[in-house]
Amino acid sequence: MTIGSIVVLTGAGISAESGIATFRGPGGLWEGHRVEDVCTPQALARDPALVHRFYDLRRVALAGVEPNAAHRALARLDAAWPGELLIVTQNVDDLHERAGARRLMHMHGELKSALCAACGAREPRGGDLPPGSVCARCGAAALRPDIVFFGEMPYAMDAIDAALAGCDLVVSIGTSGAVYPAAGFVEVARQHGAATLELNLERSQGSARFDASRMGKAATLVPEWVDEMLGAST
Repeated sequence: MTIGSIVVLTGAGISAESGIATFRGPGGLWEGHRVEDVCTPQALARDPALVHRFYDLRRVALAGVEPNAAHRALARLDAAWPGELLIVTQNVDDLHERAGARRLMHMHGELKSALCAACGAREPRGGDLPPGSVCARCGAAALRPDIVFFGEMPYAMDAIDAALAGCDLVVSIGTSGAVYPAAGFVEVARQHGAATLELNLERSQGSARFDASRMGKAATLVPEWVDEMLGAST
């Protein structure tokens, strides 16, 4: 099969090797908090100070980590792949960008961005974002973390669906296979005839849906796979 168009899906596992905590830790907690307390619209309405402070602290932590070999390998693929390529990440960190990736979509939002709940504008935000922060576009005191909370629609789904329908290969890296709609991407791609590959630390809930799976650390598997793809394209 000739591979011209690739969609890469990345999840928490790729950034865990840089020191970023995965979404669900021991006991189902997210960095010491119940997800329901920090990542739902109801949580934001109930305790905005807690939610804003949670993401402020995550921005501080993000400043102390660096892209790893897996991020850098995908950036190398992005720069060198002659066909269509889309990296869809479920992660809200900026490690793909810092590694150099450009053909990239953040389906769950971005940690270093603020969203205006009044007008929908998005603006860069690298520091603290206290409740009541003012939107630069509309002037409303309605900025919130630009994170897709549970119960909200992920970003760019039309563009992602179009890419899945038209690609030759889908590669899933460091994902649990449990969070939808991302967990369903492999089935969408298979329905349109794409080949599918999973690169993961261990078998995921979705492993059986892939044509092939490779188990190991992303920092090892992803550079090896990128070398294979770029070698095959020359």
